Amino acid sequence: MTDAPLRLRLDGAALVHNWRTLSERSGPAACGAAVKADGYGLGARDVVRRLREAGCRDFFVATWAEAAAVADLAPSVSVLHGARPEDLSDARRWRHVRPVLNTPAQAARWRESGGGPCDVMVDTGMNRLGLRWDAPATAFAGLEIVTLLSHLACADEDHPLNALQRDRFAAVAARVPAQRTSLANSAGIFLGADYRFDLTRPGLALYGGVPCPAAAGLRQVVAPQAQVLQRRRMLAGETAGYNATYRAPADQELAILNIGYADGYGRGFSSVGTVFAGDGACPVRGLVSMDLLIVDVSAAEVAEGDWLTIDYALDRAAAASGRSQYELLTGLGSRFDRVWL
Repeated sequence: MTDAPLRLRLDGAALVHNWRTLSERSGPAACGAAVKADGYGLGARDVVRRLREAGCRDFFVATWAEAAAVADLAPSVSVLHGARPEDLSDARRWRHVRPVLNTPAQAARWRESGGGPCDVMVDTGMNRLGLRWDAPATAFAGLEIVTLLSHLACADEDHPLNALQRDRFAAVAARVPAQRTSLANSAGIFLGADYRFDLTRPGLALYGGVPCPAAAGLRQVVAPQAQVLQRRRMLAGETAGYNATYRAPADQELAILNIGYADGYGRGFSSVGTVFAGDGACPVRGLVSMDLLIVDVSAAEVAEGDWLTIDYALDRAAAASGRSQYELLTGLGSRFDRVWL
């Protein structure tokens, strides 16, 4: 804790509630957790610790550095970006941390370096990472596959590719020996039982994101707060912020907050964002600066040193800013103190 003038208030009970809700919606499938990008910006170790205590056993990260950060806490870790030659020494450090092999070269490298438990990604139509769904059986030969995975490209919408990917993945799973199979991300869980297979791996929804309209009952986890650096009066006709984009129609009281786009509160919130002083909604005025935010507090009792809460309900904030819910989470900067409730 650094006593920074901006902080993230993180609701651990909401995080656990969301995982349990998604686990219940996963039916008989186990429910894992994507904790890449430092736990979607919340802090991976804190997320893993809370979800492990709630019963989660399977965690997914992007890189080996991310794996090393949580390996002592997580019962099982899958590294989604696979194993480059320079990753092999790390990949052999832990039995419970496995590469997700994505290419024929990665599969060959794993076999030739001694083999052992691994996961394998199958590309069923996203054309991102993974062995093609129609790859010959020899591509999978000699691998001790714990989890066979694929990733849905359009799970958050009604799209014909969803069913095509599901069918392709089921066909691969029928011919490739693996201990278990995994297809559904957050939104995929809500597509129905045919998409859940043996293991689901939600990400966004764990952290309070709304991946699809069916994802009701999830709770907000992240609430950015910033301290008031100054309260000042702006007279009618004066302008606020860079480029004078906001002109006051009447006298107003302003609060200047210690947060800006360098902290992930982007310029898309300029003159459309909302900040709360208690229950009172205070509109953002003018352009968001690198480190500062101007807020109209004419209707609120606000003084220098007070803490105000940014409206960061992810679906609403995404609509206001034009940024995805994923960007809003993972873009939260390092200057925040992260305070778990």
